[in-house]
Amino acid sequence: MRKIVILTGAGISAESGLGTFRDAGGLWSQYDLEEVATPDGFARNPTLVHDFYNARRANALNASPNAAHAALARLERDWPGEVVLITQNIDDLHERAGQRRVIHMHGELTGALCAECGAHWQAPPEMHADDPCPECGAAATRPDIVWFGEMPYDMDLIEKHIVSADLFAAIGTSGQVFPAAGFVMQANAAGVETVELNLEPSELSGMFDARHEGPATDVVPTWVSHLLGTA
Repeated sequence: MRKIVILTGAGISAESGLGTFRDAGGLWSQYDLEEVATPDGFARNPTLVHDFYNARRANALNASPNAAHAALARLERDWPGEVVLITQNIDDLHERAGQRRVIHMHGELTGALCAECGAHWQAPPEMHADDPCPECGAAATRPDIVWFGEMPYDMDLIEKHIVSADLFAAIGTSGQVFPAAGFVMQANAAGVETVELNLEPSELSGMFDARHEGPATDVVPTWVSHLLGTA
């Protein structure tokens, strides 16, 4: 049976109330990304960074999965072949919708990381600059988030999944953030069928074999129903 690899971005969580980078008046617009989403920003002011991610964590915990998340969980459950979901999102809405196999290439709000020893653990609802690492004791805890300038997680595994797929789908992505923006190029080079589902055309729309435009809660359930033959 055909292997489906899916990449999701901020657009799939927007209808759950979690804003994208570009939302006017949203959480991101209130902060300088250089100060809250880079290693240098964390080194300069860890308290500011923790305050930012504590707010994002609370926002995500109060959000609920939407129909697009539920549809992808249904696809994973009912598709007779393999479904691999890669997300650029750091929320856990895919998991709460029932998705079992999720690769978080940019880390997770629910995770904590020690900048000193590299230990990972479950983040509490609020983190602080002086929280000690449970492994080494250093006051160097940070959100387990991949910041600008850092290497995303599981890139070798992701590339293996993409080039071995029969269908690659990008959902709710802007096509502006690399390396994820390059996944469709890898898929094309490997002869993989590609489809984009987005609210509006992305920077890379012309590279996809097929495109579906509209709100994620409309286009994703329709697409999944078509794949499963239940439309």
